[in-house]
This record gives sequence, C-alpha cells and structure tokens, in this order.
Amino acid sequence: MSATTPPAPPPVSRRGFLRCAAFTVTAATAGPALAACGSPAASGGGGDGRLTFLSPLPLDTLALAPELLAVAGGYFKKHGLEVRLQAARGTPQAMQTLLSGIAPVARVGQIDIMTAITERNQPLVNIATPFRTSTVRLIYSKRRPVNKPEDLIGKTMGVPSEGGTSDKVVSLILASAGIDPARTKRQVVGLSPGTFDLVQRGRLAGYVVSTDTANVLIDQNPDAAMFDPAKYVKADSQAYVTTKEARKKEAEGLRAFLAGIHDAMAELVADKTFDGVLRKLRGEYSFATLNDDKIAKASLAMLRESWTGGDPNKPLLVTDRNAWAAGYKELTDAGILKPGADPASWYDNGLLPKS
Repeated sequence: MSATTPPAPPPVSRRGFLRCAAFTVTAATAGPALAACGSPAASGGGGDGRLTFLSPLPLDTLALAPELLAVAGGYFKKHGLEVRLQAARGTPQAMQTLLSGIAPVARVGQIDIMTAITERNQPLVNIATPFRTSTVRLIYSKRRPVNKPEDLIGKTMGVPSEGGTSDKVVSLILASAGIDPARTKRQVVGLSPGTFDLVQRGRLAGYVVSTDTANVLIDQNPDAAMFDPAKYVKADSQAYVTTKEARKKEAEGLRAFLAGIHDAMAELVADKTFDGVLRKLRGEYSFATLNDDKIAKASLAMLRESWTGGDPNKPLLVTDRNAWAAGYKELTDAGILKPGADPASWYDNGLLPKS
C-alpha cells in the first residue's frame, strides 16, 4: 500500500441510507450528485422536513457518532426531520458546497471557519460546537517518544494534506511552546494504519490520525503510542456551520437538526458502557471500527471527553464565548490569522434547543 494513498472506504450502511455517500461534490456538480442520491430540493434545506448534512469526513468513522446515532436512533425523525448524510472530499469541498447553497449545514473545524471568515470574507456562522477539544491524535513509536512539543524539533510529521487543519494543529502545538513551526517539517501521508511503518522506520516522528485509527494502531501495535493535541491546542474545536443566508431561510430545519443531534449526544454521554448506543448504531451501519467492541468503546470514550470538555454537566453544543475567543487569540499569536477581528460575531447559539 502506498504511504500517500489511503484505502477506499468500505460500504457503511446495511439499509442503504448512505448508499450515496461515495459521491464527492463540488460547487459545479453538487446539485446533480445530490439529486442522483435522491436528495430533496436543490437547496438541501429543512423547509420541507428534509435536510442534507455535509461531512468533510468519510461516513465510516465514529467521529460522526452524533450524526449516525441521530439517524439510527430516530432522533431526527422525532423532531420531524429526514436528514441525508453526505460525504464531501475534505473540508475545502464541504465548505465550498455549503457556500454554493446546495446544503445548509456542515461540521467544520474552528481553524477552518475562522480562516474562511477572516482571510476570505466568507459569510459563515457557527451555530453549535459539538466538539470542544481536538479529535485527532499524533501517533508515534515508543522507541522515539513524542511527549512534548520540543520532541518535534528537527523532525518530520505526517499530515493528510499540506496547509490543512492537521498541519495547522502541528504548528499550534509547536507555537504553544514558543517554537517556530518551521522547525518541524511536514510530509503528506495516508491516514491508514499502514503508514505507521514509516514511523517505525524513523522516516516520520509520527502522523496525525483520527481517534478511530489511533485506537486501531494502539490495539494492533505494541510499539504505538498517542499524543493528545488538546493538552496544548485550544483552537481545534469543531462546529456546525451554516451561511448567514441559510441561518435565516433554513432556521426551522437547522433548529430541528440541532435538536436531533443534542438528543443523540445526550444518549452517548449518558450510556456509560456504550452498549445501548452500539446496538442502535450497528442496527443501521457496519464498518470496521464500529463493529469491534474494544475499538468502538475506546473511541467513543475519547470523543465523549471532547463533547463535554471533561465536564458532563456542561450544556452540550453551546459555543462558549471565552473558549471561542481563546481559539482565535491562539491562531493570531501563532501568526496563522491576523488579529483585530471580533470572533463573538462569528457564532450564534440561538438555534440550540432550550434546556
């Protein structure tokens, strides 16, 4: 397997709900692609009780557990909404499709949202924060530990794309310790477990992967260990984002979408063993990390920490003003974004369900 080419994702649905997930859409072709998938109106909005959600991730990952459970557990239907989960090829394509008006909501990292708003003047607004901390991990070899930012100096770190979110997370880790990010080289690699061979051979200090892949690697390789960026990085939260126009026109559908997500996340947080939620998820979907009890439970436990920020009593999905501002300051301090903007104007908690 090539270190730079990830394997094609397997089918993820037993019932065909996601049979069209393999479609990747651009602003020019998204309309026909979604129509071919049986999508509702071209806007993808929720005015007719149907809505399209754009994911920058493949749909066969537990990083999408809230969205998957909201479908499998009937939470979207409970709020009168039929939701189609649509995979785009990465964050740039998801945001481009969102901006084209094909679908009203996507889940995107705080770094990408703030970059799009400040650098490209995109009319985006964060309407909820499901993930309060980073969901990625740096995988390294125990023979060459990466326990602190200083351990990356003079090394090469594997990232899925040049200049992407994971690349910027590595820069933020270094900047948190006052280290020039240029002192760590980046190499674009695949996200598959097979890339760990490059780490073991010393060609990479490590590489950035999802929680699912991190747990697979830890389970399969006694030499593998993980570094949590959340110890050093504040800006790698994830948010549901929409456009300012869709915020007004599709408010009803977006409100129902967030209510369904809230219910699903509440169950994921309340189910201490995850046995119940896994039964529901497996009744609708099938993919490797979901089907393996050990990997699935370890991944969901890590994700739950991100959803709650370590505090299960904290309201789910609410964007915290101070945390959002701290993320912006971190990005400006690292030289990734220009200072002087007002990040409070970039989010709106008004569509969230009332507690």
